[in-house]
Amino acid sequence: MLRFCMAGRTPRRPIPHRPPDLTGLGEVAQALLTQDEPMVALERTLDRIEKHRGAAQVVVSVQDEGSPEIRVLAARGIGRDRLSTRYRLGEGLTGRVIQSGKVIVVPALSKEPLFLARAFRREAGAEQSFVAVPLGAGKKTFGAIAAVLPFQKDRDWDAEVSWLEVVAAMLAVMMNARRMIESERQRLLDENTTLRQELKERYELSNIVGTAGPMRLVYEQIAQVARTNTTVLIRGESGTGKELIASAIHYGSLRAKKPFVKVACAALPETLIEAELFGYEKGAFTGATTKKKGRFELAEGGTLFLDEIGEVDLGTQVKLLRVLQEREVERLGGTETVRTNVRLLAATNKDLEAAVAERSFRDDLYYRLNVFTIFVPPLRERKSDVLLLADHFLIKYAREHQKSIKRIATPAIDMLSAYHWPGNVRELENTIERAILVCDGQVIHAHHLPPTLQTAEASGTQTERPLEEAVEQFERDLILDALKSTRGNRAKAARLLRTTERILGYKVTKYEIDWRRFRA
Repeated sequence: MLRFCMAGRTPRRPIPHRPPDLTGLGEVAQALLTQDEPMVALERTLDRIEKHRGAAQVVVSVQDEGSPEIRVLAARGIGRDRLSTRYRLGEGLTGRVIQSGKVIVVPALSKEPLFLARAFRREAGAEQSFVAVPLGAGKKTFGAIAAVLPFQKDRDWDAEVSWLEVVAAMLAVMMNARRMIESERQRLLDENTTLRQELKERYELSNIVGTAGPMRLVYEQIAQVARTNTTVLIRGESGTGKELIASAIHYGSLRAKKPFVKVACAALPETLIEAELFGYEKGAFTGATTKKKGRFELAEGGTLFLDEIGEVDLGTQVKLLRVLQEREVERLGGTETVRTNVRLLAATNKDLEAAVAERSFRDDLYYRLNVFTIFVPPLRERKSDVLLLADHFLIKYAREHQKSIKRIATPAIDMLSAYHWPGNVRELENTIERAILVCDGQVIHAHHLPPTLQTAEASGTQTERPLEEAVEQFERDLILDALKSTRGNRAKAARLLRTTERILGYKVTKYEIDWRRFRA
């Protein structure tokens, strides 16, 4: 044991070996191990030092990492004004203990010139003793426990120091563990903040690519509904980017800092979807060995996105309707209801009206979901966005695959523009990624595109019916989609199609289109 023997101490004769004094160490260990709050545990430890060593004053000082100063962390027996005391490393007795990592013992404090009496009080007319032991991990010292004791001529300093060193070792273990936990907690908080910011930047409205008329209407609707708590039903073909729209709504809402939980309803079997959505209690079914929260509970305060809501079975639809109406969830196998504060977004590529007519989808749930509907246009109806999207995916995947591809050749652009894209934006994205992988130069050419884009016959764009019939069918489809996008507003639909409301009305009558069914 390395010590400095300071003024007032004379060498002592060797004493026979005797068992260490363990009085009170069990209480110290209990105080450190049973308190959740580190400062409470530290205060209880100081109480034990006062009680079992008769200390008049006890101070725990620490040096924060990267700081040249030493500060008082906790104390007993000193005035509140002394809690703000600061030392520099090597200054005073405490500063020397932390600098050297060695014990300092001063049997007669009145004879010690290095005692600064900043954190401690000098008692006039009464001799005192001082002892300080380092706090550290390995060879690194980060603090000290120092105590002022009543003077005793024959005090056994080996016993005093040994007792305090055991306390210091236990306290150092606790403080190091707390430091590591706090450091990890802060790292996770920082990582969480960074990831949330990255998600927000990735899914915010400005990152959705497209300037075509139908997409401008989608942007307008997202802006209208994002900062509300309204249920939104996102409709569109597979691959049109419905999940991207849902993400833009969440990250543009007042719930952006809360969870955004996604559920792919089509990917979950009927036997599991209820358990995933609503959770279950232990023993609710074979294999339920623990209680589990459902997606509604996990999304508390935030947004729950149910993708492909049209695939949910009728039994689950009943429970889903109850949650939307009552704002309460009941776990499988449980009787207790849990209140929920969740905004619901849903998406589907199914014709829900036809599903309602066929009784495969409940009409009451349909009306609950169909509060605010956004129709995401298929890529074939926003052909002007094909090149914008292609360039976007070119930059994304060239960076991801570390390719120095700069552009797409004109013949390849013509092929991309002429194709009808049955798989929508997802198919275009996959096409560009494939082209980047097979391209060995700086330009994507026509031969880098998949064979399905090479000919009209192969791509399914070759027509085999009379021109007049094909044109009428195409015109009818355009009008239907415009009315869907504008939720039955014929004036807006006419502007979207760049025609007059009178001409649109004539076409609606001609093609026997019931525009009223698209009203919100």
